[in-house]
Amino acid sequence: MPAGGGAARAEQIATLEGLAHERLVSPHIESLLNEWIDPSTGQAAEHWDEPSRSLLRETWRDFSRARKLPSDFVIRLSRECSLAQQAWVTARAESQFSKFLPSLRTILDLKCEETQYLGYRDSPYDALLDTYEPGATVGQLTPLFAQLRARLVPLLKRVQASKVRIDDTCLHHSFDHTKQIEFGRLVLVAMGYDFERGRLDLSAHPFTTSFHPTDVRVTTRVFEKDLPSCLFSCIHEGGHGLYDQGLDPRYYGSPLGESVSLGFHESQSRLWENCVGRSRAFWQCFYPILQHTFPQQLAGVPLDQFYAAINRVTPSLIRVEADELTYNLHIMLRVEIEQALIERRAHPEDLPSLWNDRMEAYLGITPAQDADGVLQDVHWSMGAFGYFPTYTLGNLYSVQFFEQAKLELPQLEEQIAAGQLVPLRHWLEQKIHRWGRMFTPDHLARRVTGNGVTPEPFLRYLEAKYGALYRL
Repeated sequence: MPAGGGAARAEQIATLEGLAHERLVSPHIESLLNEWIDPSTGQAAEHWDEPSRSLLRETWRDFSRARKLPSDFVIRLSRECSLAQQAWVTARAESQFSKFLPSLRTILDLKCEETQYLGYRDSPYDALLDTYEPGATVGQLTPLFAQLRARLVPLLKRVQASKVRIDDTCLHHSFDHTKQIEFGRLVLVAMGYDFERGRLDLSAHPFTTSFHPTDVRVTTRVFEKDLPSCLFSCIHEGGHGLYDQGLDPRYYGSPLGESVSLGFHESQSRLWENCVGRSRAFWQCFYPILQHTFPQQLAGVPLDQFYAAINRVTPSLIRVEADELTYNLHIMLRVEIEQALIERRAHPEDLPSLWNDRMEAYLGITPAQDADGVLQDVHWSMGAFGYFPTYTLGNLYSVQFFEQAKLELPQLEEQIAAGQLVPLRHWLEQKIHRWGRMFTPDHLARRVTGNGVTPEPFLRYLEAKYGALYRL
């Protein structure tokens, strides 16, 4: 879209959002739901089969939340978010937070207004969390994040104090763009990503979008002297793509044809990227292929050196480039800041200093410019307050699911080492993907693993992995 078309596009999107909202909360929809749902409980009668009850429950949830929002507010919020994203693009390109601040103030005021419409019990942040991770609350997340922080920060300090020094220069030679994409495509095929129902393209920031289980599109980006960027973007987005391809097409257009939550969706990308893609077993099969693809750069690099290089711990400024150990510290920083904003304990103009202070406290580094700090993420310009916690929830779920998969697929490690990744894909599709929103996130997690989300498996995984790499 031409840069000058942004304002008109904002009006178009706002109009469509308003029309969709009015359709959803119409008296016709309400009368239909009232025939089949007990409004006091949101539950359907027992004579319905389980898919029908789930469909009615989730439709009632969507209807009930939407009904609390006036249509003129929905239109206003959509318009301002579209405009704010354009302001953010300009501000980030020029690394000037002040150019985004007016838009951020507007969005923050609107999101605080939204919490009043939606209602909440303890914190207004709860109303926004529930948008992305149904059932999540500050009361649940605060102790969970505290447990993570209590073990991640000391683990990071132990790694930094270790005498082991991992050399990752092998990852930063000159790597041909086309060959990087070809290798990423090869891995996606091995994962079971169906190119008859999907695409792989380039974008400035990797993402996945889905129009139907038969039309799922993933993107990556390529840097000549940063081999992991393209590769792990392909694997990460491929995890998202497999979830979308695995949804039951019979339920397309209904809540049952959607992912259960963003935390679950992120769990799929992080499982494939980290539990599989950064494992030694994975590279037993794929490293010889990568060496053959880039013989000049990697022929003399042993597998153990390459494995250590892709798992090197280095506190970084940019979230999407963070290693497994430090990634959640990036998320905690953002969650603490946006919760304080929504609870009116912090002010938008204070964000650069708040951001930099927490970066120094958690990671020991401070951004030199706003583009590498408070302006690096698009989320707040989109009004996506409450989104960031789902990244950490996804990390926790990913290890829980992978450990369960290893229990139920005893040969999984050997299969991964042989490049046979489809059995894991099938397991995930049967256990998670095909159910859509049939169950709530907590219910589905317990069906799969026997437990709700918990940090312990993830922490054990990190401590074992980095304990071995850094000889702690």
